[in-house]
Amino acid sequence: MLKSFGFMFVGTFFICLFIFIMQALWLYVDELVGKGIPMDVLAKFFYYTALALVPKSLPLAVLLAALITFGNFGERVELTAMKAAGIPLIRVMNPLIMLCVGLGIISFYFQNVTVPHANLQMQTLLISMKQKSPELEIPEGAFYDGIENYNLYVKKKDNNTGMLYGVVIYNLSNGFENATVLKADSGRLETTADKQHLKMILYHGEQFENLKDGQINSKNIPYRREQFGEKTMLIEFNNDFDVMDGSFLSGNAMNKNMAQLEHDIDSLTATQDSIGRAYFNQLSKNTYASYNLTKSDTTKLAEFIKEERLTRINVDSLFHSATRDQRQKWLKNEEARINNLKNETALKSKTVFNADKNIRRHQIEWLNKITLSLACIVFFLIGAPLGAIIRKGGLGMPIVVSVFTFIVYYIIDNSGDKLAKEGAVPVWWGRWVSTFVLGPLGIFLTYQANKDSGVFNADLYKTALRWIVGMRAKRNNVIKEVIIDDPDYTSICSELSALSIACKEYNRGHLSSLLPNYLAMYAAEDNRDDALAKIREQLDHIEEQLANSRSQEVLNKINSYPIVSVNAHVAPFSRKWLNVTAGVLLPVGVLLYARAVFFRRRLKEDLKRIVKTNKDIQNIIYERKL
Repeated sequence: MLKSFGFMFVGTFFICLFIFIMQALWLYVDELVGKGIPMDVLAKFFYYTALALVPKSLPLAVLLAALITFGNFGERVELTAMKAAGIPLIRVMNPLIMLCVGLGIISFYFQNVTVPHANLQMQTLLISMKQKSPELEIPEGAFYDGIENYNLYVKKKDNNTGMLYGVVIYNLSNGFENATVLKADSGRLETTADKQHLKMILYHGEQFENLKDGQINSKNIPYRREQFGEKTMLIEFNNDFDVMDGSFLSGNAMNKNMAQLEHDIDSLTATQDSIGRAYFNQLSKNTYASYNLTKSDTTKLAEFIKEERLTRINVDSLFHSATRDQRQKWLKNEEARINNLKNETALKSKTVFNADKNIRRHQIEWLNKITLSLACIVFFLIGAPLGAIIRKGGLGMPIVVSVFTFIVYYIIDNSGDKLAKEGAVPVWWGRWVSTFVLGPLGIFLTYQANKDSGVFNADLYKTALRWIVGMRAKRNNVIKEVIIDDPDYTSICSELSALSIACKEYNRGHLSSLLPNYLAMYAAEDNRDDALAKIREQLDHIEEQLANSRSQEVLNKINSYPIVSVNAHVAPFSRKWLNVTAGVLLPVGVLLYARAVFFRRRLKEDLKRIVKTNKDIQNIIYERKL
């Protein structure tokens, strides 16, 4: 088992790792292509990218390898042989479970030791690559000074064609006082073949150049103006690739191990608590209104309180007793104070929210190192029993199942991660929800596979579907090669007549109304229909006799008999407590009630069809003198 799984795991691991690397390449292709980046730098980038993606590749590789391995064993009947020898599936899985525990430990080591360093190096290289070629980083609507001695402004740019529109260039190589200004309707910025210059091609513009002092009389125009339809400029820039200092990225939660995350979580929480208390105290002091009374106003108010011997002041009365100018001044002051308080509160609220979000990111990264490690075990508990149940090896069905399972895991995990980052749910719930969902699923599948359950038996689901929608099989009687007892057509004709009378009486008595009583249907003690069961018994007896007929016409007619459901029109279930439960749950009860109405309507048509078929068979017997 270890040998078979091991070889398969190594192959699937490198395949999964390659797929994730290609995904990263597609994501960062704009920063890598067309910038003349040395091959050793690209090799370092892909090396660190591969190291960072190892923990993500391990669970998917375990799932795919387990599916293929146990699917091959099931397809070659090796699992059946093991079970016949008294070896249960869980015992077969034991050594591989221990192997997956070891892979989980390796995954944890990578995430705690290797991945933080790899992420830091990869992000440093990525930012250095972004700054390598300035023509791709010129922003819209802002001046760009990434090229030495030049300031560039672009009103709009087209990333698909590389065209720049509304271009303004300040050439400061001769000093600010002697700057050359170029303005063009459009342009294009390219790199020369030797990667030593930037070539700026401008269309439909003007150039303004300050003239140096002493070259021309000050009474004349102090600058030179040039109009052009197309103009090409060569701009020197440093082509050497320099890796920037990535120390400022060390504060990113992805670039820390568990010890650093724990330390920083405590520090950030303590800092956030102190800032929150300070903000609370500041806002509490600014809560009460202040009318900004002058010294004379305060003196008059004090004298008024003393003369009237007031213990309580009615502020509204005080406000209305003031002059109009005083009231307007107070209102303006309060409006300004409230606006300032509103802006201050919004700023502090955003600061607190960002700080809390940073703490949650650290907590999420701490939990990620555990959840991704457990994913190796969870995916094995899903893949191994699925492979044993499906019993399909190769790369067809296992790949479909593994991709579908991984997509479900990815959606649940990403949704929980986003909710946790935004603070909509607790951090532990957002990071553990995928394990809470897929973990029990893996245990359930392992239990079902170990007990040889028919959880993936297609016939079981077909039968359930037929029960729900009322589908039924068709009769298939053919001429037998050997017939021992020929049918007694005389007695059969009498039985057919009796069956037709019973069907007509049932339609008149039991199916006079196609809408049953809702409460009676779910609360009845006995949900058996003895009258219909007797009709069904008579029909089966007649069919059994006529199945020995040598006439193809008779056989064709008995094949047109419907298969009658005896109790479906009375109640959905045979047990009373199930019927009562379904009746109480109104959405389910209403659907099952509609199903019962459908069965009653179909039963009425079936009984009419039985009567017609009985008459046709009697005519065949009389006409053919059977």
